[in-house]
Amino acid sequence: MQPVTPPRTPPLSVAIITQDEASNIVPCLDSVAGLSDDIVALDSGSVDGTQALCAARGVRVYEEAWRGFGKTKQRAVELARHDWVLCLDADERLTPELATSIRQALAAPQFSAYRFARANKFLGRYLRHGEGYPDWNLRLFDRRRARWSDDEVHEKVLCDEPVGTLAGDLLHDSAESLENYLNKQNRYTSLGAGMADPAQGVPALRLVVSPLVRFVKFYFLRGGFRDGLPGLVHIAIGCFNSFMKYAKIVERQQRMRRD
Repeated sequence: MQPVTPPRTPPLSVAIITQDEASNIVPCLDSVAGLSDDIVALDSGSVDGTQALCAARGVRVYEEAWRGFGKTKQRAVELARHDWVLCLDADERLTPELATSIRQALAAPQFSAYRFARANKFLGRYLRHGEGYPDWNLRLFDRRRARWSDDEVHEKVLCDEPVGTLAGDLLHDSAESLENYLNKQNRYTSLGAGMADPAQGVPALRLVVSPLVRFVKFYFLRGGFRDGLPGLVHIAIGCFNSFMKYAKIVERQQRMRRD
């Protein structure tokens, strides 16, 4: 009888997008140490030494103009050497449990793509309830079977096949100030409003109902109150973002009618 040859573990690439991430990139890279023989960073013009920190740790660094989150992440995937790719942002890192789950999944892949929970740090605390958790993210996939959407913001991995779920958390270790967080959310709501169909009107009632429904869902039903004051602030900002996105859509439609 011929001995059974175990399936070969597919090699993995790690793809990271960066822009002025010198304060974040080292913990990110440390968390994937030993997981991959190919790490690629697609940088969008860092001036704080991010590229040098990556290169010093054996990362292949490319610099290209920013093209929006979806297209930039997809470009990083295309620069990877291997078909199985793990996509990370520079301010994210794997827990040891998640790194172990990834190794186990790749030892005998049952799916073409895998998702896992992301814990977001906000006001110094990892959120474990409400809108901030589990925040499922599909980040590990075979690029022959899945790809990033072209969305400028709120990008996602598109996969037409069943998706597996891995144990362990991806830690989103953002240490940005509340002011910077609000500025970023303002940009996101503008991009979200720009993606809306201008031919579809926005009922005035939606501006009020959407934030209220969001608050009830995430603060009460999803237990956001368990995250204390950081949880309350995070959900309140999310509700305001919902209001502002629709308000910006209305403003855009009125401007188009005047023009």
